[in-house]
Amino acid sequence: MKETSSTPDASKDGSERNAFWAVWATVAAFGTYFCMFGFRKPFTAAPFDESRLGGLDFKTLLVIAQVLGYMTAKFVGIKIIAELPPERRTRSLVALMVWAEGSLVLFAVLPRPWNVVCFFLNGYPLGMVFGIVLGFLEGRRLTEALAAGLCTSFILADGVAKSLGASLLEWGFEERWMPSVAGLVAAAPMGLFIAMLSRTPGPDARDIAARTRRVTMPADLRAAFLRRYAGGLIPLIAMYLLVTIARGLRGDFAPELWRGLGEPAAPATFTHSEILVAMGVLAASGGAVLFRDNRRAFAASLGTCAVGFACVLIAVAARATAGIGAFPFMVLVGLGLYLPYVAVHTTLFERLIAMTREPGNLGFLMYTADSVGYLGYVAVMLARAARPGTTDFATFFLVVCAGTALLSIACLLLGGRSLLRHPAGLNHSSTRCRHASHIGP
Repeated sequence: MKETSSTPDASKDGSERNAFWAVWATVAAFGTYFCMFGFRKPFTAAPFDESRLGGLDFKTLLVIAQVLGYMTAKFVGIKIIAELPPERRTRSLVALMVWAEGSLVLFAVLPRPWNVVCFFLNGYPLGMVFGIVLGFLEGRRLTEALAAGLCTSFILADGVAKSLGASLLEWGFEERWMPSVAGLVAAAPMGLFIAMLSRTPGPDARDIAARTRRVTMPADLRAAFLRRYAGGLIPLIAMYLLVTIARGLRGDFAPELWRGLGEPAAPATFTHSEILVAMGVLAASGGAVLFRDNRRAFAASLGTCAVGFACVLIAVAARATAGIGAFPFMVLVGLGLYLPYVAVHTTLFERLIAMTREPGNLGFLMYTADSVGYLGYVAVMLARAARPGTTDFATFFLVVCAGTALLSIACLLLGGRSLLRHPAGLNHSSTRCRHASHIGP
């Protein structure tokens, strides 16, 4: 009998095929989420006018409305993303893209102040996109590398989307129409990347053996998972809440922060700082694929988070004592905040599921954490909007960063200690798994 199952050529062909699809999936996921920012951020480049409603200027109202929509999607997504079957992912992404663009067109048509609600309607569908894209990548031996590529998109895309909005204004488009035109510019490439995602193969048998099969999660599975691991999840989600607030302040109030640090930056300077941050985060997060043992990978990701918080504390101390420049401070703080933020997206929850062998999916855990994170950020943003100019923003940000790092280290110790005590590789919910649908082949 002729054997063909384990020849060197067959092994080489398999490796080349895996490498091809890994690059394919990374490009598709990065491109899809990168283009999503074309529907989300270009409007922030418009000055709008100084008209006010309820004590807030019009642009601030738009930002708040969109973030509220985004936050609402995170709460609703705990159910929708957790229960979304794979065959509905592609058409769901297309529907969300159409919804987001339609809300921007409606914004241009409706009069003020009624069109503010259109940005709530815009933020809601966009808040669902990440979880759906992540579903294409989870449960694989290379998930960390793929997800790190995906997460790099939201580090880089913010500045590019704002530049797109500014360019459209320079070309003569009205402020009210510019956001929808930017969405149309992003729509064609996003459609292409969604098509690429739809052709990405699911996890193979070796992926499932290494990371466990991912399933949709009805309410009983979600409740059981939270009950079993609440002691570790609550501190880690609290850490994520703190990091989300600090990261949001750094990104959304970057001009005020640069000015407060005494070094107003051109857009190119801000982009340069984010590229350096993205490179460091991509290397650290993607490197988690080198750990084959899920428990060690989970522990290493906790260490990555701790390194990030150490970077934040070093940056704050150096700024307070030695007065380091704005650029190295922003890069070091950005690296320190994005290391734990991206580790949660790429490794912590991914390896927790793989380590415990519980039936579940990454989208459920991410949207549970995201809903809490965005709720906290909205609260801070509303408080700041209600009391504008009450404190120097740079000083305020230094205090936030120091508090975030110290409290988050405590949360890491509590959460890691609790979750690492659970026996690895035990499926405590095998009977409940019968009620869930498989994700993947």
